[in-house]
Amino acid sequence: MLRKLTIFDLKVILYYTGKIIFGLALTMIIPLAIALIYKEFDSALDFALGMSVSIIFGLVCMRLMKTNKSPNLFQSMTIAALTWIFACLFSSIPFYLSGHFQSYLDVLFDLMSGFTTTGYSLIQDLDHVSNALNMWRHLIHYIGGQGIVVMALSFLIKNSGGAFQLMVGEAKDEPLEPSITKTAQNIWIISLVCLFMGTAMAAIAAYYDGLAWDRSILHGSWMFMSAWSTGGFGPCTQNLLFYHSYAFEIILCIFMMMGSINFSLHYIVWKGKPKELLKDIEIKSLVVTLSITTMLVAWGLSSTGIFTNLNAVLRRGIVLVVSGHTGTGQMTVYAKQLVHSWHPLAYMGICIAMMLGGSAASTAGSFKALRIGIFFKGLIHETKRLILPESAVFKMTFHHIKDQIIESGMVKMAGLIILCYCFIYLFGAVVGVACGYPLSQATFESISAGANVGLTMGVVSPSMPAILKITYIITMWLGRLEFLSIFVLIGSVGLAIGQAFKGGRK
Repeated sequence: MLRKLTIFDLKVILYYTGKIIFGLALTMIIPLAIALIYKEFDSALDFALGMSVSIIFGLVCMRLMKTNKSPNLFQSMTIAALTWIFACLFSSIPFYLSGHFQSYLDVLFDLMSGFTTTGYSLIQDLDHVSNALNMWRHLIHYIGGQGIVVMALSFLIKNSGGAFQLMVGEAKDEPLEPSITKTAQNIWIISLVCLFMGTAMAAIAAYYDGLAWDRSILHGSWMFMSAWSTGGFGPCTQNLLFYHSYAFEIILCIFMMMGSINFSLHYIVWKGKPKELLKDIEIKSLVVTLSITTMLVAWGLSSTGIFTNLNAVLRRGIVLVVSGHTGTGQMTVYAKQLVHSWHPLAYMGICIAMMLGGSAASTAGSFKALRIGIFFKGLIHETKRLILPESAVFKMTFHHIKDQIIESGMVKMAGLIILCYCFIYLFGAVVGVACGYPLSQATFESISAGANVGLTMGVVSPSMPAILKITYIITMWLGRLEFLSIFVLIGSVGLAIGQAFKGGRK
C-alpha cells in the first residue's frame, strides 16, 4: 500500500528546505563582497536582491513551518531533491539580472550544471563576465560538489535522527564519524583546507604564467573549486586552454583526482592511514579503468598523427582523460577538434572514461568505482558458484574502509544504478538525434550531461533546441542525486495530486 502524503510531511519538508535555502543565501555575501571590492555596483545590486529574496523565503518557511521533528527517510529524500530545485531557482536571480543569458531557461541550465558539477554553460560573452558573477559560478560548483545538504548539516542543522537520512538523500551515505553532523563538518574541513592549499598552488602557477597577483588569486581559487568539485566551469571561454601552463595543468589534474576520491578515504588518510589507499576496492578500480581508457586515447591519438610528440599527447589527450574520468570536464582541446580530428578509438576512450566516473561519496558522477568493483566481483562470485561443485563453500569479500562480504543485494543495487545511468544516456542520445544532431555527438553529449562531466563536442550552445536543454537539465539532476531521492520526490508529487483528485471527486 502506498504511503499517504500528510500535512505534517509537507511541514517538515518545507521547514528544512527553507533552512537550507537560507544558508545558501548567506553564501551570496562572498560574491557581493567581491562586487564591492572591484566596484562592480550593478553586480552588487543583483546579489543584494538575490540574497534578500532567498533569505525572505527561508525565514518564511522556517517561521510558518517550524518543527522540532527530525525528517524520516521519505521526507529526507524529498528534501534533498526539492532543495536542489529551489537552490537553482533562487540562485538564478543574479544570473538572470546579469544580462549574459538569452533566456531564463538558459539560466536554469547553467545553475543545474553548476550545482551538479557538470560544467556545461550557456553563458554569453564569458570573457567579460564580472568578477562577482564568476565567483558565484564557481562557488556553486564548490557547494554542489560537497553537497547542499552536507553544507546545511555542517552549519545549520543540529545532529538528529534524520541527519543521516538527509545525507542519504544527497547520495552521500558513508558516515566518517558516529555523529552525522560531525561527518558533514569533516567533509567541509577537508574541502576548506584543500581550498586554501589548492588556491595557493594554482595562484603561484598563474602568477608565473603572467597574471597579476590579484587576478592570480581569483583565477587560482576559481579553477581549484572547479577541479576539486570535479566541475568544469572556467572564468574564460577557452577554459583550461586559456592558461597555456604545464604547471597549472598538473596542479589541476592532481586536485581533479583528489576530488574524485571518496571523502571517507580522504578522512582515513588524514587520520594517518595512507596504506588504506592501496587496499581499497575503489582505488584499485580507478587505477584499472583509468589505465585502460588512457591507453585507448593515447593509441587513438598516436595513430592519427595529429599530436606528433609525447608532450602533446599528454597535455591534450591524457589530461582530457583524467578530466573526463573524474567528471571534471575541463577542456584541453576545442570542441571542433573532438568532432573532426580525433580517432574513433580516442573518442570511445573518452566516452568510456566519462561513463565510469570516480568514487562513491565524492564529487564525481556516473557509475562510480565502488559499484563497478562490486558488480564485477559479484560476477566472478556467480561464475565460481556455477563452475565449482555444489558442495563447495566460499565467500566473496571486498575491502572498502574495512573488509566486507559481498551480498546479493549489493550487486543488484549496483547493477540497478548502472542500468539507470545507461537509460538516461540512451534517452539523452535519442532526444539529441531527434533534434537533428549526429549520433556520435548526441551520444557523447548525453553521457557527459548524465555523468555530470561537461565535456562537449559543440552540441551544448545557446542555440540548441529548448527540449534538449530541458532533457539535459533533467539528466544532470538525476545523475547527481543518483535517482532514488528524485524518484521519491516524483512519488510524493504523484501522491499529492492523487489525493487532491480523490478529494475533488468527493
